[in-house]
Amino acid sequence: MDNTRTFALIKPGAVKKNHYGEIIYLITKAGFKLKAMKMIRLSIEDARRFYAVHTGKEFFERLTRFISSGPIVALVLEKENAIEDFRKLIGSTDPAKAEQGTIRQQFGESVTKNAVHGADSPENARTEWSFFFAQKEILD
Repeated sequence: MDNTRTFALIKPGAVKKNHYGEIIYLITKAGFKLKAMKMIRLSIEDARRFYAVHTGKEFFERLTRFISSGPIVALVLEKENAIEDFRKLIGSTDPAKAEQGTIRQQFGESVTKNAVHGADSPENARTEWSFFFAQKEILD
């Protein structure tokens, strides 16, 4: 499957603190092209559907409550080697362990409130962006 596109979310904590502009700047500065973007607020039901793969895990309720607690910014990004490069740009899930200069190290607060989400595979990227965007909303 194509590895030139990925999906990302800027989480409620980073949006609330007005870091989303800086985060988008860092993403585009790293060579990613924006193919779709929208600000939206998920209901708790939508959050549970989006994170259904994690149902039953100890962090599921905490994660779904947080992701539905305020606006998020959903993004479809394009770049060669998009998934791996984006995951390197955002850093470790735990901001305290993230490499210096990564988005999570700069803007994350905790494992749950780590500022951004990035898809981990081409299949998951497509599934995740399809949750937020109709095909006609994604630029060619």
